Amino acid sequence: MGIDFHNEKSRFTYTTRTADSAWKEKIAEFVSVEQITNALDIGCGGGIYSKALSDMGIDSVTGVDFSEEILEGARENCKDYKNLSLRYGNAYDTGLNSHCFDLVLERAIIHHLEDLHHCFKEAYRVLKNGGFYIIQDRTPDDCLLEGSVNHIRGYLFELFPKLIDKEVRRRYTSQTVWETLKKVGFREIEEVKLWETRREYSNKEQLLEDLSERTGRSILHELNDNELKKLITHVDESLSNDNTVIEKDRWTIWKAVK
Repeated sequence: MGIDFHNEKSRFTYTTRTADSAWKEKIAEFVSVEQITNALDIGCGGGIYSKALSDMGIDSVTGVDFSEEILEGARENCKDYKNLSLRYGNAYDTGLNSHCFDLVLERAIIHHLEDLHHCFKEAYRVLKNGGFYIIQDRTPDDCLLEGSVNHIRGYLFELFPKLIDKEVRRRYTSQTVWETLKKVGFREIEEVKLWETRREYSNKEQLLEDLSERTGRSILHELNDNELKKLITHVDESLSNDNTVIEKDRWTIWKAVK
């Protein structure tokens, strides 16, 4: 099954939230943002994190994505950001000039890629010497944490163990990321974990509606409609009715220097 990123229905699926303040703080710990004049967001989706980079004070931000439909959603989402440009490209071939960016961000895309080395080489090519490369994704260990009132994703694998193998196979281990970065030529590699707030819902019903629409969660497209209903029922029964729901996911973030 899987999500079709090129379908018109996917146009706004990655535009419906904002980046968590804790994410901005973590990136600011990694790099001196005041020294970054231009940044590239590869796999920008709906522009959520392109906007966040701009909000952090970076003068010029370029977002690249391989889906024209999703770029259309991003253009609408980012229309008020005059220092942000969007263009068609992919992680293997951005179509951009070499040695021209101070920062390259790739958030939540490497698990969609089969050739990590090729991806990292393209990032290395477009970075200036001394530029920063930020990769954010989930390792297998991040994915398989148990479900809770905050970690909604964990319920998915508890209910549908058949998805565990698929999820683990598409996720890179930390060791693989480190080794590939080194082979490409990156240095000063660091790694941190981050529990990032995905979204805060004022009530449970908002979360359930979000799940029913599979919004911004590619893994939910692996479920048929009946399986999705089962997940929603389980989440409904696991959460109380009157509390705000703060949904979080655990991520691994790597920083490397060209």
